[in-house]
Amino acid sequence: MPRRPSLRRSRALGAAAALAALALLAGCYNGGDPFGSRPSPTPTPTPQPTSDGPFAAYLNQTVDWTSCGGGFECATISAPMDWENESDPRSVQLAAVRHRATSPQRIGTLFVNPGGPGASGVDFVQQNLDWFLSPDVVARYDVVGWDPRGAGRSATVTCFTDPDDISDFLYSVSSVDPRKDPDGWIDEQFADGRKYVDACTANTGEVLEFVDTLSTVRDLELMRTLSGDEQLHFLGYSYGTAIGSIYVDEFPDRVGRVVLDGVADRQTSLADLVIGQQAGFELALTHFVEGCPEFADCPLSGDPAVDLPRIHQLMERFQASPVSDGSPASAGRAMTGQSLKTGIQQALYSESLWSSLSTLFAEVLRSSPVTQTAWQLADMYNDFTPGVGLGSNIQDALTAVYCVDYPVETDPAVLEQTQARLVEVAPTLTLDLPVTPDVICSQWPFGYRGGQHQTLRGTGAAPVLIVSTTGDPATPYENGVRLAKDLESGVLLTFDGEGHTAYSAFGNACVVRAVDAYLLDGTVPSDGTRCEAD
Repeated sequence: MPRRPSLRRSRALGAAAALAALALLAGCYNGGDPFGSRPSPTPTPTPQPTSDGPFAAYLNQTVDWTSCGGGFECATISAPMDWENESDPRSVQLAAVRHRATSPQRIGTLFVNPGGPGASGVDFVQQNLDWFLSPDVVARYDVVGWDPRGAGRSATVTCFTDPDDISDFLYSVSSVDPRKDPDGWIDEQFADGRKYVDACTANTGEVLEFVDTLSTVRDLELMRTLSGDEQLHFLGYSYGTAIGSIYVDEFPDRVGRVVLDGVADRQTSLADLVIGQQAGFELALTHFVEGCPEFADCPLSGDPAVDLPRIHQLMERFQASPVSDGSPASAGRAMTGQSLKTGIQQALYSESLWSSLSTLFAEVLRSSPVTQTAWQLADMYNDFTPGVGLGSNIQDALTAVYCVDYPVETDPAVLEQTQARLVEVAPTLTLDLPVTPDVICSQWPFGYRGGQHQTLRGTGAAPVLIVSTTGDPATPYENGVRLAKDLESGVLLTFDGEGHTAYSAFGNACVVRAVDAYLLDGTVPSDGTRCEAD
């Protein structure tokens, strides 16, 4: 499944994990348009020469696509490290993969981003092409996935490298009781955050400053230029919608057929975004509770008024008294309330995991709780294998992107207010822990880069298709509704169903028909079209 824009930090860092950045976000990119002085490229697969101008060497580079198996071609594309400083000679290398169109009625290049931030577009396209795109779309587009800067193989963000260090960071149990010694607990969280920040700084290098989303948007425009397409065709899931929506606002005259599925709201503060996301998880958990009795092992009543408080009490109990079962799956780690929450949230991303969530509750509600399923889900969420390490760098890249994408809120009054709002919208999933500023981003070596959170209008852009799911836990439905209203050419397609994102080749038939018609023929559905769950 596409990676979601999870806004918590990788480690269980208490309430602080959800309490970053409530300050006003201001300013647009003011470095000028590095592409504005060149003539528009012709809509052919071969890029045309460009005039001399800002970053001309990058705009005129030759991309060497070579076979990398399975009908795919791979390449490395060079981009400026700092898009705001033409005189800076440093560059980043972006890994990309392409599957060429097979039909003589080729439309152009379809760029794809699966989310994150930090998910590998190269892996997503190579491993899932026929899962997320219908055969006709694959036939008529050159499909290109890339690893955004900091992710996968592109100027990779790397923090801890030892599996034991990673496990301790993700899952370690505090040595301080936050209820008895909140100041000591906070000091410990900041000390752990400092170790992580130091590892990221030491193991990543100078690109750590330049992994912001606006830089990725400009990388995307560079790749569109090099593709030779006159307009950008784009499919973005989850955080990929942040890349796509900012692109629409930055380069409206170059927008072709753009699909944004599972909208990550970039027009609000990070705190508001997290509050909305947690409300989405609370809603999804409510829906799960109502349907839980359908599973044979379900230990819940099906009544949210009874079961949700019970789940909250269970999480608080695990936080106060972590449980270790000593199984190979848990590798001796202790299950806290925070880790249990991680497992629960993983299962809420898709109805296909609801049976596992039922099993999780059946295990942990026993008099002698077993946490095997909780560990499996938490490790799935973190892409972590005990004794092996992380399967990708998505956790590190996610943290790095958000630390430069948003300012850090430090005002105690604002943080307390945000915590109160979290308790109000997500009482089940909000643990009672001391409130602090973000203990990682507040110690990050580079601050907020700005220029990404203005109201998005996309004035003059071609129609943009926005797909939003009513039961989406990670990118709530209202995000899509709001973006469709704000973008002058936004068109909303609603999926009345559960799970994070809606469009895939084997997904809801109504959604597939609407999106495919748009991608293949440019047919725009009526704004407000609704698709019912199959």
